[in-house]
Amino acid sequence: MNNNVDKIYKIKEICWFNCLCACSYTRMTPERFEHLLSMVGPRIKKKDTRMREAIGPAERLTLTLRYLASGNDQQSLSFSYRIGKATVSNIIHETLTAIWSVLKDRYLRPPEKQADWLRISNEFETAWNLPHFVGAIDGKHIAMQCPRKSGSLYYNYKGFFSILLMTVCDGNYNFTLVDIGEYGSNNDSGVLSNSEMGKAFEDGTINFPAAVHLPGCDQLTSLPYFIVGDEIFALKPWLMRPYPGRNISEERSIFNYQLSRARRVIENCFGILVARWRIFRSPMQASVETVVKITQAAGCLHNYLHNYLPYIAQQDLSIALLVQVISY
Repeated sequence: MNNNVDKIYKIKEICWFNCLCACSYTRMTPERFEHLLSMVGPRIKKKDTRMREAIGPAERLTLTLRYLASGNDQQSLSFSYRIGKATVSNIIHETLTAIWSVLKDRYLRPPEKQADWLRISNEFETAWNLPHFVGAIDGKHIAMQCPRKSGSLYYNYKGFFSILLMTVCDGNYNFTLVDIGEYGSNNDSGVLSNSEMGKAFEDGTINFPAAVHLPGCDQLTSLPYFIVGDEIFALKPWLMRPYPGRNISEERSIFNYQLSRARRVIENCFGILVARWRIFRSPMQASVETVVKITQAAGCLHNYLHNYLPYIAQQDLSIALLVQVISY
């Protein structure tokens, strides 16, 4: 009996260690990796030839995820995997494109029905006590090396070259609307106005729920559903921003505080994105096209990893199955 218990604890320890190693290397559990491989694998699989065997889809996906997770350059991955640098570059480009194509319509799809926006509004009201709030918006500069013959188009006010990731998130730290690839020299407000996202907000095709009265406020004007941004954005019927200035009344200070509490969700989203995919921690040594593909794939993977069973439940299931095998 004691021997069986010892075996169970050893298996449990090995399972946890292997899973932690896998999560550290690819930023996902083995179960999630196999699920992602089942979707992406057919698009990146190559045929064997008489001269040599093709690199398998699992190795291609692992290499790409490691590239995103570690932030190492492609030459380092070439040494680690004993693959030519040009081959590594081609694998990364093809896999990033496949990830974006497979996941964008399933995990990065904007809400289409009013019921979806109402669900998001209820999540925000429950968590942040802000009614009719359906999303937080902000832009993030994705640092990269200076593109050739670009002048100052990609040079931002922070002092480095970048493209802009403009996104809206919900209360569960998922991206709902994204716009990727604008010049880093543009400000967030201008990018929003010129984007498909901003045009959809303006003409009403985003399908927000109709404005209604707040409970107990029937004598006041109906309150529309809105997103929240910082001071850089212009005030709109569908976009709320804090009161400007420092010397403001106590009521306005309280309003700004409540608004900022809710808006920090998008800042947390960016923090999670950068912490998980360390390639965003330093300027990318890549072309603009590649940087856009990296950002697109990372955004899809961010939502993908937020829409699955909890980590502990996955591990408990795997350990339970192994214990059953040992018992027999």
